[in-house]
Amino acid sequence: MRPTSKHGTRRTRRTLTTGTAVSLTGLLLAGLTGLGPAQADTATPAATAAVVGVPTSVTPLTTGLTIPWGVDWLPDGSHALVTERDDFRVWKVTPDGIKTQVGAVPESQTTNGEGGLMGVAVDPDWATNHHVYFMHTAAEGNRIARMTYDGTSLSGYTVILQGIRKATYHNGGRLAFGPDGYLYATTGDAQNTALAQDRNSLNGKILRLTTSGDPAPGNPFGNHVYSLGHRNPQGLAFDRNGRLWSAEFGNTRFDELNLIKPGANYGWPTCEGTCSVAGMTNPKKTWTTGEASPSGIAIADNVVYMAAQRGQRLWHIPIEGDTENVGTATAYYVGTYGRLRTVVKVPGSEQLWLTTTNADANGGQPDGTDRVLRVTLG
Repeated sequence: MRPTSKHGTRRTRRTLTTGTAVSLTGLLLAGLTGLGPAQADTATPAATAAVVGVPTSVTPLTTGLTIPWGVDWLPDGSHALVTERDDFRVWKVTPDGIKTQVGAVPESQTTNGEGGLMGVAVDPDWATNHHVYFMHTAAEGNRIARMTYDGTSLSGYTVILQGIRKATYHNGGRLAFGPDGYLYATTGDAQNTALAQDRNSLNGKILRLTTSGDPAPGNPFGNHVYSLGHRNPQGLAFDRNGRLWSAEFGNTRFDELNLIKPGANYGWPTCEGTCSVAGMTNPKKTWTTGEASPSGIAIADNVVYMAAQRGQRLWHIPIEGDTENVGTATAYYVGTYGRLRTVVKVPGSEQLWLTTTNADANGGQPDGTDRVLRVTLG
C-alpha cells in the first residue's frame, strides 16, 4: 500500500452560495494556451505527429471548484453535471462555462481520504425519467443512489445499492452507462486485498446493475459482479465497438489500463501489472505510479485519454483499429495544470473536458482553485 494517498484529504471547507453563476469563457490565463509539454513512452517525434486526436489547445472553462470528481453530460448536450468530493455539491456547467449549483447529495460523508461524493451518471432516458445516479460514501459504506433532476434542481434521494465497504482509501467510485443500458460502477478493495478475489464481495470489482439496483441480466456470477481482481479502478469508458475499458491505480509499481471482459480476473492482489499467473488477465498498458496514478478516462476517435493525478499529465493512448491492442502512449501537459482527475468527451464536438484536483491534500492548493479545462483535439 502506498503510504500517502494520491488523492489526499482536504483540510478546510468553504461554502459557496447556491445558485451562483460564474462564466470564464474566453479567459485565457498566461501559460494556458498551446500544446504544452509532450512525452511519449517509445514514440519518435515523427510517429507522434502522425497520431490522430492530438490535443492542440486548452481553454480554462470555469473555476471556483474544490476537488471536482465526477462529470457527466445530459443526453441533449445542453450541460454537464459536476460533483465535488468533499462538499457533496452538484453543479450544472454549460458548454460555455456558466456554472450553477443545483443541489447536494444527502447522507454523504468523507473518509478523510478518497471517499465522499464521487461518480455521477445521467440516465440515457433522462428526457423521460429525469433520473441521475451518484456513488458516494455514507455512514455504513459506499452507496449508489438515484435522484431526480429537472434541469434546475435535485430531489428524491433513493438508495439503489449499498453494502460496498468503505475505507480511508481505495473506494473506486466511477459510474457510467453502457451501450446495453445498464449501469457500471467501479469499487476499490477498501484496503482489504482479499475482497478483490471474493466473488461474493462488492469490493475490488466492476459492477453491472439495473437502474433499480438489481444485478444486470447475464452477469457472469449471477450477482452484481462483472469483473474482479481490481485494486482501485476509477476510469470507465466504452469504445466504438461497445467494449469497456478501465484505468486502475496500482500499489507501488504499476498503474494499469485494462480491457474489461465479463467474468475476467484482473489479478489483484496476486498481480500488479503484467504477470504470467494462470487465470489472470493482463493489462493492455502499464505505467509506473509516478507517471500516472490515473483516475478518469474518456474515449474519442478510437483514442483513450487518461487523466493522471500524481503524474500530472493527460495520456493519449490510441486503440489499434478494432483490435484489442493499444499503440504508443503519449503524455501531454506534463506538470502544466497540476493533478488531473476526470476527463470526458464533449458531445458532438472534437473536445474534451478535463478537471483538476489541486485543492486536495496532495495538491495543497486553497479551496475553490480547481477548474474545468476545455481541450481541443486536432
